[in-house]
Amino acid sequence: MASNFFGEIFRITTFGESHGPAIGVVIDGCPAGLEISKEDIDKELALRRPGNNPHTSPRKEEDSIQILSGIFERKTTGAPIALLIKNQDAQPDQYETFKNLYRPGHANFTYLEKYGIFDYRGGGRSSARETAARVAAGAIAKKLLAHFGIECVAFVSEVGGIKIPPQDLSNIKELKQKTHKSPIFCPDPTTEVLILEKIEKVKLENDSLGGIITCIAHLPVGLGDPVYNKLEALLACAMLSIPATKGFEIGSGFEAARMKGSEHNDSFDLDIDGNVHTATNHAGGTLGGISTGSPLIFNVAFKPTSSIKKPQETISLDKEKSILKLPDSARHDPCVAIRGASVVEAMAALVLADRVLANRLVRL
Repeated sequence: MASNFFGEIFRITTFGESHGPAIGVVIDGCPAGLEISKEDIDKELALRRPGNNPHTSPRKEEDSIQILSGIFERKTTGAPIALLIKNQDAQPDQYETFKNLYRPGHANFTYLEKYGIFDYRGGGRSSARETAARVAAGAIAKKLLAHFGIECVAFVSEVGGIKIPPQDLSNIKELKQKTHKSPIFCPDPTTEVLILEKIEKVKLENDSLGGIITCIAHLPVGLGDPVYNKLEALLACAMLSIPATKGFEIGSGFEAARMKGSEHNDSFDLDIDGNVHTATNHAGGTLGGISTGSPLIFNVAFKPTSSIKKPQETISLDKEKSILKLPDSARHDPCVAIRGASVVEAMAALVLADRVLANRLVRL
């Protein structure tokens, strides 16, 4: 199985399965001298950890990182950084009863067709459990970005068709403090109640919901390259590599197809300090694949959680018609987008950290 790495200069390679003994990540290319601690990484992992509230999977994982190499006396050494996360609440026996069924919305059909073997215990490598390793690596990427004065934040902007009112995007640090306190931070309490009620209703119906995550970052001009390494192309690749994602749009996104050029073009102007900037930001912070200095803004669509307790028609590996019914003890998120925000934020940080390092090589 190839393609378990991501990034060019700041590169990560993840390993492990959902119900195996552990998952982890190896990070190559992180400069020496970056201050980072176990506590910094654990704090980020806590944002995606299951079992934090009744609106996520009840699986109980401590998700406390074990640093195996690359960090000494709370600083990176320049050597590969190896991080390990033990699986402490794996229950692979839950999957025995339907291991010979194709699970609707899951990868066991395509994995079996491609590799001839599939780890049915929660999805193996295709499980969202793998994303904890990405969040751990993202914690280090965020530290590197902070060194260059760059912040990014991702938050839930829609759940089950209910849109959360627009947030104040001018102060990323303040927005991060608010959204990191609550998995569904909403400036309008009424909307938040509606969302939580809808999640509870769909749980009682043994079903699930989708959602949309918005991510924003304030960047300098010049990150990204023309043609294949466009900043938005790298971000799209990163976001669509996350389990359950089904869409990516930057700036006006698909709405741009319904606009005129005179409406979509971002006019150039001068700010009070005499710096060139765009008066609007329909492009979402990039032009020609390169950051403009305007806020980077993009959305990621998550499908409804595939694992639901409602009976579903399927076929067996022996090609016989069957019904898939998960046990009452099955543990799955009613809406994966809620915990997905931390993963989107981590993947954005990994892309940006990689591009910041690459940008230091482009000119004398």
